[in-house]
Amino acid sequence: MLNNFKIPLKLAIFLVFFGKCPMIAQDGTIYPLEAPKEPKAIPLKTGGVENQPAKESWFRQWGDPMARNITQATLTPFLPDTDKANGAAVIVAPGGGFRWLSLGNEGWEVAEALAKEGYAAFVLKYRLHPTPESLDDFTAWMNRPRTPEPTENSNGNKEETPVPPRQMDLSNQLEDAEAAYAMIIERAKEWGVDTKRIGMIGFSAGAGLTMHSTLNSKSMKLAFIGPIYGGMGPVEVPNNAPPMFYVIASDDFLFRGQFGIIDSWYKAGIPVEFHLYQNGGHGFGLGNPNRTSNRWFDAFVHWLDVNGFGKEVMAKQ
Repeated sequence: MLNNFKIPLKLAIFLVFFGKCPMIAQDGTIYPLEAPKEPKAIPLKTGGVENQPAKESWFRQWGDPMARNITQATLTPFLPDTDKANGAAVIVAPGGGFRWLSLGNEGWEVAEALAKEGYAAFVLKYRLHPTPESLDDFTAWMNRPRTPEPTENSNGNKEETPVPPRQMDLSNQLEDAEAAYAMIIERAKEWGVDTKRIGMIGFSAGAGLTMHSTLNSKSMKLAFIGPIYGGMGPVEVPNNAPPMFYVIASDDFLFRGQFGIIDSWYKAGIPVEFHLYQNGGHGFGLGNPNRTSNRWFDAFVHWLDVNGFGKEVMAKQ
């Protein structure tokens, strides 16, 4: 989950949110982390989480800040400089299996990158399903052995998946996404947002939330979506579905040779761009060193421009 951001920016993020940190451990060990101050986070007031006795807590893994047991959703704006602003907005949904959120790697850093390109970006800190209260118990739960369950591949042969599929209730998360969208609409003039150019991008579980919102929300009218390394199964595409930019690496455990969601969008006649990268694994955020997936963000911004959501549309006006 390392990324290709320059070190000064990476350190700046930690200094802003966590204070001075003499050493940032870049390994998979889970370390405790003091909850950061989030002065720009706006409460969405969507309620709490049932059967959640634990308070929100933070940890660090792969050098990235992560939060779990989130019971109160927030939206954090990352606004572009006025001379760069193009009027479009992007809701950014981090991933973490709906049990934690990778807020640095898949949230703040992505939003900063979008703002630098002229997009008003909004990191959605959505409510999560409960995890054990103590960090030790959470770590043990994270490291628990998974029992693979056989699935049928495209050739009709049985193969094992690393994690058995689960059906989750995403009503809280959908409500949070809808509230974020409604807040951007309400404050569009203040934030310089064109309400017809609000899109959503998500990573892993955040990609799942992006897709869930696209398929199920009755109040969100997204102009574009960007699911990044999400599930690849087929879906029933609504007639009013937005253009989609999809990214995954061939060595991601969620890929497994499937193209269902891409095929669904294509057959529905909705514009779709698909990037299958040779390598990058899962959870690479803006990119991992020396992986072909490192340039996906540049391709995404270009796709937005070509489709009239960003700089190109402003230049023609």
